Amino acid sequence: MTTPQNSPAAPGKNDRFSSAGFILAAIGSSVGLGNMWKFPYITGENGGAAFFLLFIVCLIIIGLPVLLAELAIGRAGRGSAATSFVNAGGPKIFGRLGLLQIIAPFLILTFYVIVAGWTLHYAVQSFSGQLYSNKDFSGQFNGFIGGYMPIVWQVIAIAITGFVVVKGISGGIEKFNKILIPGMIILLIVMMIRAVTLPGAGEGVAFFLKPDFSKLTTESALVALGHAFFSLSLGMGILLTYGAYVDKRQSLGTATIAIGAGDLIYAFVAGLIIFPTTASFGIASDSGPSLVFIALPAAFSAMPFGAFFGGIFFVLLAIAALTSAVSLLEVPVSFAMDRWGWGRMKSVLIISVLVLLVGLPSALSFGIVPAFTHMGSKNFFDWLDFVASNILLPLGGLITTLFAGYFWKTAAEAAGLKSGWFRVWLFMLRYIAPILVVLVLLHTTGVIKFK
Repeated sequence: MTTPQNSPAAPGKNDRFSSAGFILAAIGSSVGLGNMWKFPYITGENGGAAFFLLFIVCLIIIGLPVLLAELAIGRAGRGSAATSFVNAGGPKIFGRLGLLQIIAPFLILTFYVIVAGWTLHYAVQSFSGQLYSNKDFSGQFNGFIGGYMPIVWQVIAIAITGFVVVKGISGGIEKFNKILIPGMIILLIVMMIRAVTLPGAGEGVAFFLKPDFSKLTTESALVALGHAFFSLSLGMGILLTYGAYVDKRQSLGTATIAIGAGDLIYAFVAGLIIFPTTASFGIASDSGPSLVFIALPAAFSAMPFGAFFGGIFFVLLAIAALTSAVSLLEVPVSFAMDRWGWGRMKSVLIISVLVLLVGLPSALSFGIVPAFTHMGSKNFFDWLDFVASNILLPLGGLITTLFAGYFWKTAAEAAGLKSGWFRVWLFMLRYIAPILVVLVLLHTTGVIKFK
């Protein structure tokens, strides 16, 4: 059987990352919204710097081994997230199991572009000053998400994402990340300097960086494990798909360390932005949209040049959201090209439309359509997030660890590790990572919980 010319398995001129472009794109996929509004909260709740050290340990023992496995499988298989397992020499059952790593990013993208649209809207509102004309920030946010305007911004977000992906790998995704990731670094530094120089910011810095080992519990370990897994975009086929576009000369071990370091640095700087700001203005560092879209605008409204710094902050969030959205869209696009032989343009257009259609109930689940708002304990948006993030992603990661640890005969050659490091990596994949991934699955679904 001949491989379609546009498939990742037979890439054309623009279907390869450069070394730097690949690392930037992979970092772009991992530095999403969660590290900005979730990581500071769980860090402060679980002992500050003590939790950060625990997070680093978890990143090393679960994150990096699985990350390397995904990259190696992708490069060896030169296919989509579903076909690379079989292309790399695995049993055919993994081709079907790999479909989970196509379904998960598609479902995540349907609601992720909605939140990306929120960040774009708030960036415009902040720079224009309209965000601060009404001090009822809770009412503003609830009124916005409870209307039809989020659909407009949802369309804009997926249009930007599709425009990048349709340009291909080196001409689209790589160029996009080469511009936005350095830009994001600059904005992070600007916001960090502004945050740590606010009156009373020292209290927030101390809260974030002062270790309190008495707060570390079994629950803390499970939270750190889960965040180490999710913050690297594991189990959703992104790094596996990106691996298909990596040159054979690229050291996957070096790339893995660079991606992990990038994720750590972003999370650390995010803490140095959120905690000093919340401490300075007496805001509870709660997690989720309420912190970003309600509490922080109140802080920006009270600081000098707040509209400017607020605008920068929301642009920063938009960059994090869009670089992740680009990665998410590439996964089903590569599958469509690989499975059905579609061209990139056709794949992007069809999947983008499907993303919008499937995402509409999520966009309308904040009050405007009661049927989507009241669905038991959650709305449609939250249920979709729960199923995709807490069930499908850990299952996808478990499939990767079991394949690389037990069914992949050429793993050593594909990973490019020397014998000593390979034995350590294989031990982690066989005996440590699967157990930890199962614990993440049981914890995120609420089956096990410790307090």
